Amino acid sequence: MFIKRFQIGLIHVAVAMTLVPINSTLNRVMIKELALSATLVAILASLPYLLSPIQVVIGAYSDRHPFLGLRRTPYILAGLLLCVLGVISSPYAAYLMSTDFLPGLLVGLLAFGMWGMGYNLSSVSYFSLASEISGEKGRGKTIATMFFMMIVSIIMTAIGISRLVDPYTPQALTRAFWIVGGSALTLGLLGLLWLEPRFQTDSGHPAETYTIKQMVLVLTSNPVVRVFFWYLLLLLAAILGQDVLLEPFAAEAFGLTVMQTTRITSLWGTFVLMAILAAGILEGHISRRILAQIGNVGALVGFLVIITSGFTRSLNIFYVGIILLGFGTGLSTVANLSLMFTLTTPSNVGLYIGAWGFSNSMSRLVGSIFGGGLRDVLTQVTGQNLTGYLGVFVAEACLLFLAILMLRRIDLAAFKRHVVEPSLIEKASLAGS
Repeated sequence: MFIKRFQIGLIHVAVAMTLVPINSTLNRVMIKELALSATLVAILASLPYLLSPIQVVIGAYSDRHPFLGLRRTPYILAGLLLCVLGVISSPYAAYLMSTDFLPGLLVGLLAFGMWGMGYNLSSVSYFSLASEISGEKGRGKTIATMFFMMIVSIIMTAIGISRLVDPYTPQALTRAFWIVGGSALTLGLLGLLWLEPRFQTDSGHPAETYTIKQMVLVLTSNPVVRVFFWYLLLLLAAILGQDVLLEPFAAEAFGLTVMQTTRITSLWGTFVLMAILAAGILEGHISRRILAQIGNVGALVGFLVIITSGFTRSLNIFYVGIILLGFGTGLSTVANLSLMFTLTTPSNVGLYIGAWGFSNSMSRLVGSIFGGGLRDVLTQVTGQNLTGYLGVFVAEACLLFLAILMLRRIDLAAFKRHVVEPSLIEKASLAGS
């Protein structure tokens, strides 16, 4: 069973690897070096979240339509190929947009669209396969293996790209993306090799699936759930709205190279992982609400420190802010996912989890586009790039403060805890997916 868990982990790693160069390196190059609109970059980078409702359709279709006796492998393979094609073509689209915008935009929509569709197509399929192969008792270990491998791969990929683009040239960046794409494809194919057993029509039952309409009803039918939804929207929009802006900000404020800003992802990821491990220790001794607030406040302080670093032009203060933001994000993610699983009912656990996953994706989409759009508006109004970035961070700190106040209104006693919760790592993996 360990071999199969490791193979599933390799697939998870392969897809996560394609995420790093686009969300970590290319966004900085497009905004800083190529002077493209941060709003445009945010929209392109958010396509996986914009396309995330397609997971409902993909999951239901793959349940009932095996191909050559395989229900998940064909969709995982198709998704992986789209991810790889998207990531290796994205630099060409970016450079074309900087010289010939309209043709470049069309190529960019194609490249980022392939990547976003591949991300959704593969992730829903390999998580379904992981659940089917592991069974109820082994699911926690499988997800723990997948999540650990994913975090390590993100850190190592960021470090590897930073070395490949030093010194930065368009050729070096393109070569780095090809290397990441080729590595991801190789690891993914190794993971798929003899992994899925042939599907038998009389063995087991298809997983239950839910429509988007059903998930929206879940989010609107109960007053406590409605408050939590808006809290989650504010929280994730605040914390994740900086995704496409943090590295361009570091380049603008401190003159960091592409290599140096790419390593920000590895630093942030390291402290997210440390926070998740700390949450595992604290969760049994501190209430979920308090643990969530500690993480939220930590992230808020991180934003305030980053804002201070922009005014003082202190790189050391900036790194302290990154550490606090990473640790606060990790702690907040795990604690708030615990709250998510508390807000379920025994008869509709899967439906509620699907609804929270849907709202999670929509919050990421709103946060990314909000951050990119506000940066562009403030830059145009003030004529100062740095002011645009700092204005976004101030706005996100305000949203985070409102979310902290809203958490106090959520009455957890309204829901009884009758369901068996997933493990700590499963919760973190759901957020990462």
